[in-house]
Amino acid sequence: MYQPRYDKSRALVVGINEYKSASPLANSCNDASAVANTLRERYGFDGKNVCLLTDEDATRNRIFEEFMAFTSETVSIDDRILFFFAGHGFTVTGARGEIGFLVPHDGNVDHLHTLIPWRELISSSELIPAKHLFFVVDACYGGLALKRYLKPGSARFARDMLLRLSRQVIAAGKANETVSDAGGPRPGHSIFTGHFLNGLDGAATPPNGILTANSLMAYAYTEVSQDYHSQQTPHYGIVDGDGDFILDQLALNEIHLDESRGEDTLVSVPLKYADQIDSDLTDSLAAQVKEYISDPKFRVRLDDLVTEETRKCTAEIADEKFSFQAHDTSLNVEEISERLKVYNSATDRLIKIVILLAKWADAEQREMLRTIFSRLPDAQTSSGGLVALLGLRWYPITRLSYAGGIAAINSKKMENLAAILLSTISYDHGKPEPVIQASVNGMHDVTRGEVFKRLPGHERHYAPMSEYFYTNVQPDIDDLLFLGKGYEKSFDEFEVLRALVVADLRAQEGVRIWGPLGRFGWKYSRDYAGGSPYADVVKDAERQQGEWPLLRAGFFGGSYQRFSTTALEFEKILEGLHWF
Repeated sequence: MYQPRYDKSRALVVGINEYKSASPLANSCNDASAVANTLRERYGFDGKNVCLLTDEDATRNRIFEEFMAFTSETVSIDDRILFFFAGHGFTVTGARGEIGFLVPHDGNVDHLHTLIPWRELISSSELIPAKHLFFVVDACYGGLALKRYLKPGSARFARDMLLRLSRQVIAAGKANETVSDAGGPRPGHSIFTGHFLNGLDGAATPPNGILTANSLMAYAYTEVSQDYHSQQTPHYGIVDGDGDFILDQLALNEIHLDESRGEDTLVSVPLKYADQIDSDLTDSLAAQVKEYISDPKFRVRLDDLVTEETRKCTAEIADEKFSFQAHDTSLNVEEISERLKVYNSATDRLIKIVILLAKWADAEQREMLRTIFSRLPDAQTSSGGLVALLGLRWYPITRLSYAGGIAAINSKKMENLAAILLSTISYDHGKPEPVIQASVNGMHDVTRGEVFKRLPGHERHYAPMSEYFYTNVQPDIDDLLFLGKGYEKSFDEFEVLRALVVADLRAQEGVRIWGPLGRFGWKYSRDYAGGSPYADVVKDAERQQGEWPLLRAGFFGGSYQRFSTTALEFEKILEGLHWF
């Protein structure tokens, strides 16, 4: 039976910069050393129970030897164990899904037997008697079968968490992402470990609360995924049990005192990060929207909610709150990043509503999507300033259209996609304009100014804005809909359709056919191994012709011939890219 305390605190900390058969890393050893020191100096881990392995010491055999030492009889059921790994991760796709590996110093990805399978670590952990085991992996890889179910901001008895088993995990990114080994909030550390260390140093501790693995994981998830240098989204949750690894040594002492007094100590996950833990169960806004969508009797309430959130967002992005003059005509990274941060924050609530409406809205609720995209341009009142900054005003609508468009495509709700892209904007002078056309034209000024290309990590991308949105909207979509590997396919299909819709609208006006290029461009020009998303869309339309759902939803005037003509002309643009 578990006791409301820890007997001993143990850790295996691994950091690898130098590999025998893989590219070197710069800061993994620094990351590992800093984590080991923090555990010893701040969280009461006895130095003799903290094993630090770096570079040539971090071989496959040595890592397994030290990990399996936790199965020893000297390890108590009331111990806590932290496993930290900073280095390369690797993922392969098997018959039943992704299989993730950690790459040791002597590992070679061409020889899988030299790697450390994630599943083997988890299965071996069943032999470890310690009640709490926390895996922290600063690497990107797949095959993590995790669950999340802690309610947001809810207080729990710390003693109760100490009486329950837990196996908790956070990885720096997913299989198809690139983990940054530098550029984090701390010099000499990766983005993930930099934020993780900040959390350990107190940033993740809730007010008047206790730092636990759950609050630390939620903090790291939010900070890493929103860091403007980041192209990764941490993956975290629970493998087994419903306890929680408690980090604070002082809090543990208090819990021991409270036990003798017959009192309980409460722990709460910080509300600031609670919506990242499990959107289906913990995000009150998402839960409210789902309830309203599912029951016709809440139609008026849903309409009121959408109207109010649209009004709030419009006020937050209003031109009067910004300057459209830059310190210099070229714009600097700090100005761009700060503007994007404000726009992201302003749309964080509305993006959840758009995603859920795009997936579930019926004909009546679809009008609410049109309301969102038709009213947000009301925020634009200025006509003078730097062209790139004026164009960037279309970023909030573009972000929402990406999120809603991907959700609609994945759910095969093409009528909802039409509501998002073809909603019209009314002007005081001139005819109404489809929002997709207005937003693409505005953001084209941003592209010509190479605004997104200046952001760290996007300097060499062929389509930097596309790559930016690929990582920017994924956390919200993944948390609400959990598309998994289907996310990339839906993303690419959305960008292809977005480009073709714009090209078609331009063709109807008698101007040169053109559409915004995205990631699908380099997949076309490089004869991408995964196939061409553009070719897939064209083949799908050709196979179904008049029955193609996009035509039935009103795109391309409902005419397959019109679509085909546009697609053939647009393909000439792709053929001339030479993105090799």
